[in-house]
Amino acid sequence: MTAKPHRIFLDRVSAYADEAAAYMRRRRVARRPFARLYYPDGRSADHAQDSESGAELFVAAGRLIELAGKQGG
Repeated sequence: MTAKPHRIFLDRVSAYADEAAAYMRRRRVARRPFARLYYPDGRSADHAQDSESGAELFVAAGRLIELAGKQGG
């Protein structure tokens, strides 16, 4: 007996949704906060949050955000 056409469609959509959910889980686990600096000569450098320079950049950025919030509101 052949499967009903709408069930084939639902199975395919479910498979795509499962694959997309797995991709998002992998991406979320692998994603880590970092700061990227761009220099005038065009180069850039990434600094992980748990590095010394990254921690300093995150503190400075937090202070800038606080200051901008006080001035804007």
